Amino acid sequence: MLAMRCGFTQYQNGAMAILFAAVLWGTTGVAASFAPDISPLGIGAFAMGVGGMMQAALAHRKLKANLANLLQQKALLLLSALALAIYPLAFYSSMRMAGVAVGTVVSIASAPLFSALLECLFSKALHLTKRWLISVLIGLFGIALLAYREPQASALATDVAVNLQQQAAQQRQLWGIALGLLAGLTYAFYSWAARSMIDSGVHSQAAMGSIFGLGAMLLLPSLFFTGDNLFSSPANALVSLYMAVIPMTLGYFAFGYGLRHVKASSASLLTLMEPVVAAILAVLIIGEVISPMGWFGMLLIMLCLIAQATEKPPGVPVAIERSATT
Repeated sequence: MLAMRCGFTQYQNGAMAILFAAVLWGTTGVAASFAPDISPLGIGAFAMGVGGMMQAALAHRKLKANLANLLQQKALLLLSALALAIYPLAFYSSMRMAGVAVGTVVSIASAPLFSALLECLFSKALHLTKRWLISVLIGLFGIALLAYREPQASALATDVAVNLQQQAAQQRQLWGIALGLLAGLTYAFYSWAARSMIDSGVHSQAAMGSIFGLGAMLLLPSLFFTGDNLFSSPANALVSLYMAVIPMTLGYFAFGYGLRHVKASSASLLTLMEPVVAAILAVLIIGEVISPMGWFGMLLIMLCLIAQATEKPPGVPVAIERSATT
């Protein structure tokens, strides 16, 4: 590889691959905004469905070798596949309703918190540290600041119609935030399930391929009801193919390479690039406005995730790991 010829270490190669993947993931919200007539359910089902089938195809040899072990955990496998199928539908709907920046950050920021809770609930050694509890409080406060919108001058107007429109917009954003939390929960669940399978002896590629393959089988049929406009125009076709091939396939391929050389906790930290990219692109390209309080909330969220990702002692809840998607 070019990076190796330039004298980079294996860790640096892996870190750059993970950052590259995070940048690709951060473009999904802005890309989806260029096809507003495609429903978020349709674009989510298509991107994750096609990407999931590609992941399963790449893992077909490992799936055959680990089939017996996978069948022993079929209940967990089915639940994780269901969570994976719900995740993109909730995630893209959240971005459509709450805005790209808010939807992305709420979904990604809440995932490590849910993951840590799952680890505590189902791990044999239940261990919550003071550092973890403080980071959770900081993260939740950051999400609240990010979701809060300062009242604008027009909100003080006596025009009843204007006030009703603003109330409807605020209600829409609250629903978007709720869907973002659902996306974080489902992402955390199928990631935790994948880790459990790996810990039980299933090869990582087989665990991910089985979850993604079954999840894709649940998602793709929904396109009969939600995918009407996927290819109705050149712009829609380009967005649909971009979402499936670039962030979902190329992004996860790069991340999988990175995980060969970077430990999971460091990888979790590096993927924090995603919400930063999403928020910056939303402001620069779409024209979304984030208040100073919202930017401060983003900073608190980043501090929360850094605190979780850098915690070392055994038995401590581990931040959500993107390895569940490789």
